[in-house]
This record gives sequence, structure tokens and C-alpha cells, in this order.
Amino acid sequence: MNRKQASLVGLMMRAGSLVTGEEQTVRTIQSGRAALVLLSDDASFQTEKRITNKCAYYQVPLARGFTRGELGQAVGKEERVSACVTDAGFADSYQRKAEQI
Repeated sequence: MNRKQASLVGLMMRAGSLVTGEEQTVRTIQSGRAALVLLSDDASFQTEKRITNKCAYYQVPLARGFTRGELGQAVGKEERVSACVTDAGFADSYQRKAEQI
């Protein structure tokens, strides 16, 4: 996760457009409110499988390429394995910044 992406994730958190944690992420995906899911590279096998399967079934884009420490630091909390973006504008902006790398 580059600096611009981390800054954007922090902005999403402050704006209330980001849900963190595995259970909350899964619930948001199932409710149809998910625009993008962030999953750390060091997630456990079971968590990775559960989140990727839900994203595939509900056709939600999945972003990777960071550790749980980087994601936790970006949201201003302890280590986080997954997060879910609920705003389509923020999701598009995050994906554009990822493509610029």
C-alpha cells in the first residue's frame, strides 16, 4: 500500500465509508453495500478463503498488496486483516491510485 492509498483509507475511515474486521466485512458484502474489499496478504488461510469466496460470489472487487500492520496503521487502529469500502467513489479512487504504481 503506497502512501496515497494509505491516506485515502484513513479518509474513508473518518468519513464513515469503511468497515473493518472479518465479520463486519462479510456482513457488508452479503448486504450488497460493498464497493471494494481490502484484504491483507498475511491473512490466515481460512480468512482468505472466506473473503475471496464471498467477493467472487457477490462480484465485489478485491484489493491486496499490503500487510495487516499497514492496513491497521492506515485506519488508525491495531492490526486489521480486512476492510470493506462502502462508497463507490472512494472505491474507484483507491483502484485508480493502485493502478498508478
